[in-house]
Amino acid sequence: GTPGDVNSNVLVARSTGDAQLDKAVWQWLSWDKNQKTKEQIESLLQNGEHKELRERLCCRLTFGTAGLRSAMGAGFCYINDLTVIQSTQGIYKYLERNFSDFKQRGFVVGYDTRGQVTSNCSSKKLAKLTAAVLLAKDVLVYFFSTYVPTPFVPYAVQQLGAVAGVMITASHNRKEDNGYKVYWENGAQITSPHDKEIIKCIEECVEPWNGSWNENLVDTSPLRQDPLKKICDSYMEDLTKICYHRELNVQTSMKFVHTSFHGVGHDYVQLAFKAFGFQPPIPVPEQKDPDPDFSTVKCPNPEEGESVLELSLRLAEKEDAKVVVATDPDADRLAVAELQENGCWKVFTGNELAALFGWWMFSCWKENCSQDADVRNVYMLATTVSSKILRAIALKEGFHFEETLPGFKWIGSRVKNLLDNGKKVLFAFEESIGFMCGTSVLDKDGVSAAVVIAEMATYLQGQSLTLAQKLIDIYEMYGYHISKTSYFLCYDPPTIKRIFERLRNFDGPETYPKCCGVYNILHVRDVTTGYDSSQLNKKSVLPVSKSSQMITFTFQNGCVATLRTSGTEPKIKYYAEMCALPGHSDRSVLEEELQKLIEALIENFLEPAKNGLTWRSA
Repeated sequence: GTPGDVNSNVLVARSTGDAQLDKAVWQWLSWDKNQKTKEQIESLLQNGEHKELRERLCCRLTFGTAGLRSAMGAGFCYINDLTVIQSTQGIYKYLERNFSDFKQRGFVVGYDTRGQVTSNCSSKKLAKLTAAVLLAKDVLVYFFSTYVPTPFVPYAVQQLGAVAGVMITASHNRKEDNGYKVYWENGAQITSPHDKEIIKCIEECVEPWNGSWNENLVDTSPLRQDPLKKICDSYMEDLTKICYHRELNVQTSMKFVHTSFHGVGHDYVQLAFKAFGFQPPIPVPEQKDPDPDFSTVKCPNPEEGESVLELSLRLAEKEDAKVVVATDPDADRLAVAELQENGCWKVFTGNELAALFGWWMFSCWKENCSQDADVRNVYMLATTVSSKILRAIALKEGFHFEETLPGFKWIGSRVKNLLDNGKKVLFAFEESIGFMCGTSVLDKDGVSAAVVIAEMATYLQGQSLTLAQKLIDIYEMYGYHISKTSYFLCYDPPTIKRIFERLRNFDGPETYPKCCGVYNILHVRDVTTGYDSSQLNKKSVLPVSKSSQMITFTFQNGCVATLRTSGTEPKIKYYAEMCALPGHSDRSVLEEELQKLIEALIENFLEPAKNGLTWRSA
């Protein structure tokens, strides 16, 4: 057939000489109703930019560690109106097969504050199109009337008994990106096999259905409900389940500064502090309101530390606030800084914060649990590239610690499973400043983490301790855990593959390295292939994930190091940690040893000079 509103002669005249590409161009120009993205493809075609057309049109989005994520703009592997419609159609198809009561139970849609003028693309618009696809098919849709933190979507899915939900966000990625995060009925992000099956369903119905483009449906359809007030009230009420010292919070003279990094966090963190009995934290005025350009930070990721926290630290000094909490743009992660006695700020790593949260959540549970509560019923979890500090606390205190693959989707699913079996889960985390305090939300949540840190700091002040001092206490008690995480940028996928294949065939085919420089290797676990030398059957206990690269080395000196590719960015990440037993407290010796081992790891295994890797000095 001939495309609707495209002059087909233009297309014939501009054939690219590649049938597959011609078909993709034809599809794009006949399906896309967004003038801006359509023009992007038309102008590439007119200028004969076939290589770029191929890059944009001849591949599809796939599910990474955080759902679909890519740059906004035209093309089948970018985030835009058309690809969001296609993804939602696929999800509709999959849910219809899996749930007979799908239409009645409904679907949740939330969004952050991202946008890109040049593609006429914004999170809210993409969310409206997501809702439109479903509303046009007579599905009940809970569409938030304004932007919300990412954790509100999984929370709402569980509270409202919906079959699934989507959050339009790219979290802390650069401003060019956006994403599509899918939650299942259990309130956890989808894991395999759902992701693979949904991709298949998306491929079965790529052409937009009638009604899929009608973004006004969210304003006119009787099937659309706004869950904002109900969910917000209910969330704040549930939050008080992990508030243990309200009377201290009400009286404290401590001041807190909060930055929401130009994202969604401001209103919600204010409400959370109120729910705990605190005075509201002092907001950073320049960063409190949404700004899709993130104009005051070089990148909207609070993990980058002091450089991006500049404005909040200066405000805290001016206001005499000792603690700064920073939520990332979709408020699912939390960074914390504390003023030290020497006048410098300490920005805590995700692993250090986890030590504090782990100690705190366990102490609070112990103080408040019933007489017959069994500590062997208690669990904490972490992803495998995160610090083993919780393992050390668990060993000493008698509760259980478990590890999952990287990505909070694995934690969420496992926690749900534990809860269904009558277990008590107190805390879970990943080192990239993602924390889950309590189990009201089965995903990382920066809003609840912010107010728990505030209560912890308030309590410790009453003991004449700072967070940093308490951290040292925890390490003295459970053993020092010193870790370092950083990354190299690599924009060439074949190079990444070559680096990892070399490690799998190091001293000959299918042999892993036995040492790294002067450091002997005790065990190797390769989650990509499912190999683990420490197991009797040589099989990894963690599920195999073929789509991403990840190898962990355990050294004779007690260090554990992992090399892996990022699921959301063009990075090779490395993680290394020295775990000492309680009593081995010479921190500087441990730090020096760790530093030398990391240098050996980079030099021998990543070979940055040879492979053209760009170092991020963190």
